[in-house]
Amino acid sequence: MSNLSAFRVALANLRFPSSPEDSVARAALAICDASSSGASVICFPECFVPGYRAPNHAVPPPDARFLDNAWRAIAHVAGTWRIAVILGTERVEGPALIPAALVINSDGSIAGFQDKVHIDPSEEPVYTPGSGRRIFHAGPLTFGIAICHEGWRYPETVRWAARRGAQVVFHPHFHEAEPGGYAPSAFADPANTFHEKAMLCRAAENTCYFASANCASPGSPTTSAVIRPDGTLLACQPYGQEGLLFADLDLAAATGLLASRYKP
Repeated sequence: MSNLSAFRVALANLRFPSSPEDSVARAALAICDASSSGASVICFPECFVPGYRAPNHAVPPPDARFLDNAWRAIAHVAGTWRIAVILGTERVEGPALIPAALVINSDGSIAGFQDKVHIDPSEEPVYTPGSGRRIFHAGPLTFGIAICHEGWRYPETVRWAARRGAQVVFHPHFHEAEPGGYAPSAFADPANTFHEKAMLCRAAENTCYFASANCASPGSPTTSAVIRPDGTLLACQPYGQEGLLFADLDLAAATGLLASRYKP
């Protein structure tokens, strides 16, 4: 790997926060740890702040003031530690609660949001889809974001970013075990669900990196992982094990060639 193109990223494979306040504290600590280990970008799971509103998790009602204060606090930590952050969160827009990823630059300034544009039918009672797609930058890195369901089931969300120069598409997601579900011990286990196979496809079909961040939980059917532009696994977190997953990317390998050859 050329030193000129090497770029370290971190995925925050953390356990589900015990409270919204805990989510902020955990995010701040992970940012410090990631920066100390040489990462230039850290990505958190879907809606990590204040916590994804799954049926089996009691997350307090949406609070726009809390979110604003949380984003400010996390941005301050990012700026102090000089690391870009992709924070899975939610935002309140009138009566709508929109899942989103907040992108914070390494100087602590706010780059903007990528909303979740395609939501799963099971989320419709809680969340409202946003709109639009964006490209972001962190030093030499150009990246896009596809959140959970839309990255797995809508290939065009990843292709859109790769066609616009994204070397990496980050994929904040939330995926816990279901009763009676298969608990894998190896990445993309043939006996498991399609989700991790989709990660491999999203990278290979677009010749870009695909970096997926999930929470750590017992029996989870997916784990945090980074896929190379040729569709092979670069790194993954052991299932259910809390911690940061690091990957050193060769940005020159992410050519976007196959995405560029797509003719809509």
